[in-house]
Amino acid sequence: MADRNHCAHERSLSLEDGVTVVFHKVDSHSTNSGGDDDDDESDEDKRTAARVHLQSNCRVSCDCSDDAEEARGGGERKTLCPPAFCVRSSLAARGGDAAGEDSEKPKICPGLGLFYALLATVFFSIIALLVKSIKGVHAIEISAIRCFFQMLFTLPLLIYHKTGFLGPRDKRIYLVLRGFIGSNAMILLYYAVQQMPLADATVIMFSNPVFTSLLAWIFLKEKCTIWDCVFTVFTISGVLLIARPPFLFGEHRRGIEGNYANHIKGTIAAFAGALGAAFTFVILRKMGKSVHYYLSVWYYAVIGFIECIITVTILGEWKIPYCGRDRWLLMLIAVLGIAGQTFLTKALQIEKAGPVALMRTIDVVLAFIFQFIFFNRAPTMWSLGGALCVVLSTSGVALQKWYSNSRKS
Repeated sequence: MADRNHCAHERSLSLEDGVTVVFHKVDSHSTNSGGDDDDDESDEDKRTAARVHLQSNCRVSCDCSDDAEEARGGGERKTLCPPAFCVRSSLAARGGDAAGEDSEKPKICPGLGLFYALLATVFFSIIALLVKSIKGVHAIEISAIRCFFQMLFTLPLLIYHKTGFLGPRDKRIYLVLRGFIGSNAMILLYYAVQQMPLADATVIMFSNPVFTSLLAWIFLKEKCTIWDCVFTVFTISGVLLIARPPFLFGEHRRGIEGNYANHIKGTIAAFAGALGAAFTFVILRKMGKSVHYYLSVWYYAVIGFIECIITVTILGEWKIPYCGRDRWLLMLIAVLGIAGQTFLTKALQIEKAGPVALMRTIDVVLAFIFQFIFFNRAPTMWSLGGALCVVLSTSGVALQKWYSNSRKS
């Protein structure tokens, strides 16, 4: 009889789920006579033990020689690996499990993203109200206290998520700019709220989405349409209606809080804060998702705290709040600021930016309501006209982006 050389050739196939399939190709050429059954059985036992050993290591073992199997099994093909280890049955089982997991995976509640956006809007409106209520404390000192508590809350989150404290080397310049410009926008908003009516400062600050589109066109080369230019004109018109400069409106200054010089200072601060917030959004869009959100908040708090400490020290404006109530309000501002930013981020992760921006328009409505209830100041027709222009412009930008993204998807 012909010689039998037992040689095994292994070939492995890696699947996407990490399972390795090992094929044994057995070339059977007889070396012994047909009567040497003990040697054959011994070799067969060794091969079987090897296959069982591979199976115990979560590998799939199958015989690739159909003829050899039929010869040994008397015409009937036998597989040494049970069905649980076969490729076809394993993939089918995994496919069934995946389908089951998809069916059992809890779906996101419809409207949850908009609910998060509403919570963020309410929190930001309450912060503006609290800043307006605190007397005798400079806006920069309020910003310093908020940044300090924001650092305390963000530090354990950075440690938990293992993001580090510096961020990617190529993104650090953007993180520094985000922290510097963002903290200045916060300081300017607080200063504007202290110098002019709450609703007017909120309306001007709320115009930042329109400027974000223009800055994204300049720095990020994003598409700018004719509607963006129209919305910008409407926004500037709304700001002028609120500011009411003398060269356009003469001496008609009804509804202005305090003296007109403070009103103009507040208007300039709110407008500069809106531009700063727009620059911040452009920087965040430039960084994308390569930088963790909490790391961005960390830079915002650290740089803002350092800047506020230096500025307040130079101005000599350090003042301890007169009563315990104001001290608790300062802590509440910090906590609500972190909560508002968290819910706004969650809303943008779940929902598209357009609906979230539309939900943020409620901020203007709440500002007018808070101003009337807590400060007994009814809005003038000029303020309402300016608010209408800004809200329509912001809503138009949000709807335009929403429609554009829907067409692309």
